[in-house]
Amino acid sequence: MKKHFLILSLFLFAFASCKKDEAPFDAAAQAAKDETAIQAFLTANPGIDATKDASGVYYQVITEGTGSYPTASQTVTVNYVGKLLNGAQFDAGTGLTVNLSGSIIKGWKTGLLHGKVGGRMLLIVPSALAYGNSSPGEKVPANSVLVFTIDILGIN
Repeated sequence: MKKHFLILSLFLFAFASCKKDEAPFDAAAQAAKDETAIQAFLTANPGIDATKDASGVYYQVITEGTGSYPTASQTVTVNYVGKLLNGAQFDAGTGLTVNLSGSIIKGWKTGLLHGKVGGRMLLIVPSALAYGNSSPGEKVPANSVLVFTIDILGIN
């Protein structure tokens, strides 16, 4: 009886460990999907006149600030609202201090360099420059393009 139980257990273990091979993540295909989604978003929102920078982040200066531009090694204080392309808000913060060379999403590291202190900007961040093909929580699915409205309050 023990022999049959052992064989059955081994069979079940082997069967349970066999799963369908998932297709490997295709970054180029996801980038194309993101670009299509961003273009559709821009078409649906003609009031947005965003520019695509070399990193792939789209930005629009809504209100030109009077201060200086931050550099990639500085720390800035911001107010922000984060949304998905469908308009669902997933986060917001006031008086948040972020180190641009620290552990923030790449889209912020490059996008915030286009805004001046005292200004307001819009960032549209492709998934690869946000959280990629992972989800940081329930409100942000994997491979999400993110839209941020950011007020740059100061450089510290």
